[in-house]
Amino acid sequence: MRAAEPARSGLPSWDIAVPSEPSRLPGVLMAGFSDRANDLAEVALVPHPAVTVLFDLGDNPLVVEDSAGRRQRARIVAGLAPGGVRGRGLAGSMECLQVRLSPLAAHAALGASAELGGTVAALDDVWGRDAERTQERLRAAGSWEERFAVAETALARRLDAGRVVDPEVAFVWQQMVVARGRVRVERLASEVGWSRKRLWTRFRSQIGLTPKRAAQLVRFDHAAHRLAAGQSAASVAADGGYVDQSHLHRDVVAFAGVTPAAVAGAPFLAVDEVAWAAGSTAFAG
Repeated sequence: MRAAEPARSGLPSWDIAVPSEPSRLPGVLMAGFSDRANDLAEVALVPHPAVTVLFDLGDNPLVVEDSAGRRQRARIVAGLAPGGVRGRGLAGSMECLQVRLSPLAAHAALGASAELGGTVAALDDVWGRDAERTQERLRAAGSWEERFAVAETALARRLDAGRVVDPEVAFVWQQMVVARGRVRVERLASEVGWSRKRLWTRFRSQIGLTPKRAAQLVRFDHAAHRLAAGQSAASVAADGGYVDQSHLHRDVVAFAGVTPAAVAGAPFLAVDEVAWAAGSTAFAG
């Protein structure tokens, strides 16, 4: 287990566990978070170009609330770009396993890509009884390594039996990730030999967002991490493909619901280098 203590004052300090070996499953990253000091009352989840699955393993349920005030507990799926999502800690220690799935992996493992775009849902509604069985095994595990193995086994079973994304859709998504969102969707449609309308329809049904929105999300993710690294909004806008700083500001507010300055201080971004050392390229798979 690695401990992460954000350098900026006022941020919570978590113990973070990461697998000793990279996952054998493409497009899958996992990390465990513990807050035994209970200094986490509430934290905003910054939108990310991955579908997030949370297994709550603490003393009391972690509550995740979306922008409409709907709440989910215990086993939670956060789809692509669900703005305004907040995690609320309750009395007692906080402990959870977080799994990040690329949209390609999520299509196979979760199945309901279009329905999960921009939403927060109960994993039980997607996996049925298997969601509860998986959490029971996670709670029974004696170490984080055992928990990672349990989660990987459950995901592998789902991935093997799941639906495969169209090769054309996978290619377009991979190009978005490699180019950090700075792509022309019409050109990508031409490259795969599809009409714009066909790409929009197939991509939306399998990834959960339109191609344009997905590219914007990937670009936003890189901008958010650069802001968190201490770069100025002006330089991030100039280097990130935004027309100007106002364009960056509008994009950040549209995705995260807060200003670039607030995103720069987001707790989860402060520990990303520890929790997700494999980097965003993992989400091309």
